[in-house]
Amino acid sequence: MEYESSSSIWDGVYYHPHLFGGLMLTAALLGLSTSYFGGLGYSYLPYMWSDLGVFYKKKSEKKRIRVYMDGCFDLMHYGHANALRQAKALGDELVVGVVSDEEIVANKGPPVLSMEERLALVSGLKWVDEVIANAPYAITEKFMNSLFNEHKIDYIIHGDDPCLLPDGTDAYALAKKAGRYKQIKRTEGVSSTDIVERILSSLKDAKACENHDNTSPLPGDDHKGSQSNSSCISQFLPTSRRIVQFSNGKGPGPNARVVYIDGAFDLFHAGHVEILRSARQLGDFLLVGIHTDQIVSEHRGKGHPIMHLHERSLSVLACSYVDEVIIGAPWEVTRDMVTTFNISLVVHGTVAESNSLLAGEPDPYAVPKSMGIFWMLDSPKNTTTTSVAQRIVANHEAYVKRNAKKAESEKKYYAEKVHVSGD
Repeated sequence: MEYESSSSIWDGVYYHPHLFGGLMLTAALLGLSTSYFGGLGYSYLPYMWSDLGVFYKKKSEKKRIRVYMDGCFDLMHYGHANALRQAKALGDELVVGVVSDEEIVANKGPPVLSMEERLALVSGLKWVDEVIANAPYAITEKFMNSLFNEHKIDYIIHGDDPCLLPDGTDAYALAKKAGRYKQIKRTEGVSSTDIVERILSSLKDAKACENHDNTSPLPGDDHKGSQSNSSCISQFLPTSRRIVQFSNGKGPGPNARVVYIDGAFDLFHAGHVEILRSARQLGDFLLVGIHTDQIVSEHRGKGHPIMHLHERSLSVLACSYVDEVIIGAPWEVTRDMVTTFNISLVVHGTVAESNSLLAGEPDPYAVPKSMGIFWMLDSPKNTTTTSVAQRIVANHEAYVKRNAKKAESEKKYYAEKVHVSGD
């Protein structure tokens, strides 16, 4: 039998003074010293008086609600992160199922990211407690029973957008029938389908720019080359509330070792997660600088970034290794920045985009290097934004077909969309 702390012993004395007095009198009549009695160790008293009802059995802990949400999580973005944030808010522990490559191919088309990469991205989110690899695309009766009995899941969560199988049936029909289904609000303005389209369109823009540079402009055509041909403009509308929801809301302690790392963090991928994990291990507080869209475009060329500043900032903020971000960080790390944020160490990964430095431009890390606080950090992975985009290019036809199929369901969703409260 477990008991409360020693303070509750004297709570019993306070609330039952007559009973305590009776015990003291009995002890005196038996020839026991009251001073000896009062000096009995706390560890002994509960066993002596527990049957008298003076002390109370330790309260049982409240049952922790475990919720489950699954997904492909291919080309992980802030919409995925926000869905998992909402799911976590419906319980105490969030278990996430990552759908297998085979199931994705059968139901949606080829995935861009491998299972290993998708697991790294999901595991790296601040709201995720457990991950189940190779989850089925549809909630079958066998898998649902496994969730309820083995994983102790209380509720299965999904967004308000329909998830249909190839035969047109609802992938979550069984969970709904069992009364163990809860719905969250879909994050507007982004989807994996949208990101693939942005990547394909950015390549068209880059080729158009190259063709323009190799030909003489026609009269009155001076500005056409500087305009984007992309029709895929982000529909995301950033709000201060969303940033607060993703933020830790805590600053570094007075003696914290603050580590700073900066970059574009475009198409947030497993390489980003691993470098942020390594950087966080070097200190107590990880501050991440997110470069502006203009800076990224200047250093990476036409069609970049794929994701705009606020989208990239939310993706980084969602990472469990990140404590704070600078939204729109400057290209150069200045002495004033180091002082303002009390930065102890500035790090940069060994793997970066090949065209990340303009010819003749000063070293952006000259100041921290001169201060002896700069460190080149070995990148755990060779993945870059460009390498991820090239996978889509290499399978161009497959992804165009996949997007065309998905675009129809997206169009239908928005046509039939109704307001869902909460997020």
